[in-house]
Amino acid sequence: MIIYNITVSVDRSILNEWLQWMQTQHIPNVMKTNIFSSAKLKRIISRVDDGVSYAIAYECASLKDLQVYETKFSKVLQKEYTDKFGATAPAFRTVMTIENTF
Repeated sequence: MIIYNITVSVDRSILNEWLQWMQTQHIPNVMKTNIFSSAKLKRIISRVDDGVSYAIAYECASLKDLQVYETKFSKVLQKEYTDKFGATAPAFRTVMTIENTF
């Protein structure tokens, strides 16, 4: 199992618009690629609350599947995101695997 995690720091001035768009447009469009088996939108709780941060965790079966997503779909979807939100909601991406569950 591969987890493709996108962490975003959202400017408070666009928070409602960002959440609406992510839930009704962006995340559904990512899921329509049929690469990922699930997506979870999570708010990051911090003791130092300078902004609002979220993590979106997409799960797929393999690195090969993620590579297909990155080569076929990600450029267009990321451009849509950047064109809409730019510097008001910067994102960074990490790829993880589950080592063990307890």
